[in-house]
Amino acid sequence: MSFEKLIRIPVDRIGVLIGKSGQIKSKIEQACSVKLEIDSETGETMISGIGKIDDIQPFKAMEIVTAIGRGFSPENAMRLLKGENALHVIDLREFVGKSPAQVERIKGRIIGEGGKARTTMENLSGTIISVYGRTVSIIGSPTQLKLAVTAITSLSGGSMHGSVYSKLESARRRNKLEKLQLWENQNVF
Repeated sequence: MSFEKLIRIPVDRIGVLIGKSGQIKSKIEQACSVKLEIDSETGETMISGIGKIDDIQPFKAMEIVTAIGRGFSPENAMRLLKGENALHVIDLREFVGKSPAQVERIKGRIIGEGGKARTTMENLSGTIISVYGRTVSIIGSPTQLKLAVTAITSLSGGSMHGSVYSKLESARRRNKLEKLQLWENQNVF
């Protein structure tokens, strides 16, 4: 049994996925032991595994292709290969329905003036956030994703930016304290 998965990305993101002279496509294929077949007219991308059957890399290739399709730069998308990093995509229509005006309003709240809100959430949660189309996508470790998803959900639900930032800051302090206690509780000989 071999791995095959078809993913559709927006047509305007195909050039980013392929990269100059096919560099990004080649980098993904080598890093994940896959073959990418990209239809530049429809955005359909077939991912075929060429490594071992039980290899997890083709699944990482799916995440990387999806991340690029959701507005991440190839460099940020490749961070999915590091550690426990994962991709989480939030459809903003879950919060406001299908109204394009409401989706734009929520996007504005998440991005903030000059990108300040998004940058602040990235810094406090340790994640990378992309707002593209009707989605907000996040790359980070499971703990970081939980923080960022909670923050974005709160903002989408109408919470004030200040209270969202305070919750992120206190969660970050708690995580640092837990890490310190782990180090202190270890017996070093």
